[in-house]
Amino acid sequence: MREYKTAVVGATGAVGQEMIKILEERDFPIKEIKLLASKRSAGKRLKFKGREVIVEELTPDSFKDVEITLFSIGAEISKKFAPIAVKAKTVVVDNSSAWRMDPKVPLVIPEVNPRAVEKHKGIIANPNCSTIQLVVVLKPLHDAAKIKRVVVSTYQSVSGWGREAMEQLHQETVNQLASWPVSQSKTGKPVNRKTGKRVLPYQIAFNVIPQIDDFIGSGYTKEEMKMVNETRKIMEDDSIQITATCVRVPVYIGHSEAINIETERKLTAEEAREILSKTPGVVVIDDPKESKYPIPIDAAGKDETFVGRIREDESIPNGLNLWVVSDNLRKGAALNTIEIAELLIEKNLL
Repeated sequence: MREYKTAVVGATGAVGQEMIKILEERDFPIKEIKLLASKRSAGKRLKFKGREVIVEELTPDSFKDVEITLFSIGAEISKKFAPIAVKAKTVVVDNSSAWRMDPKVPLVIPEVNPRAVEKHKGIIANPNCSTIQLVVVLKPLHDAAKIKRVVVSTYQSVSGWGREAMEQLHQETVNQLASWPVSQSKTGKPVNRKTGKRVLPYQIAFNVIPQIDDFIGSGYTKEEMKMVNETRKIMEDDSIQITATCVRVPVYIGHSEAINIETERKLTAEEAREILSKTPGVVVIDDPKESKYPIPIDAAGKDETFVGRIREDESIPNGLNLWVVSDNLRKGAALNTIEIAELLIEKNLL
């Protein structure tokens, strides 16, 4: 089997390190791996297949002879460096928001729209983490009964904002528990050991924050509109009405979503369970009598998207409620990116 010179941009971040781990787990056909990051992180050593690899600084010359590059870095840096990488004849799979809504760039979930990669012109975009687990579940139901409307509320872990947000949750929890019993008051103490600052706008320990990303003029956040626009693009159906509310919760890894859908054709809960149980990458855990349903602590470290609490919405004729959980660092980011790369290899598109 042919092997490929592969680069990971943003290798020292939470998703970047997850990418390195998954590349090894899946025995991705790597001839040589190149780990790239900011000047500040250059020189660090990360392990890959039992050996140490030195992280190099990302520069315009980083992509010489690289055949495939996995980007997990901020949108602005991706906008600058992805075209440089393409010019150097590497194919880019980008995990940032930079290219997702570009009409010339495919936005891909391999289980949902694999043929979209065939249209790539050097860059393929990985969807937002909350969008991926939503669409993996919606698409088979849409194919069966045509979804008219989606109302989704997300409960997103702090790892979605990166390592500094995970540090904030940890430090705030330590601060609160140090003065047990825990009060509802703010800690007032530094939450980041290095900077003493909050990454999230409010205390997250023992709290929830109904804001992910910046607000826009409509009162929605960018995260909420990502879910709306990306879902329509991936499913190739602008007629689907979607509204989202995204909430940050004190969970380290694993995003959860409460999803309400309205379909054109009546779809019973039992039919939905049967459809989803046959869907690649989806696992149904739905036994209310035994209190069995997906929870993020069980989804962490897993590749699948888990669905449960499947029940008919009694307020409308053709409605369903579902609860969906997935590891946002794996299927929501690193794994889906690598699955796109595997798809490129399978289709001989590198």
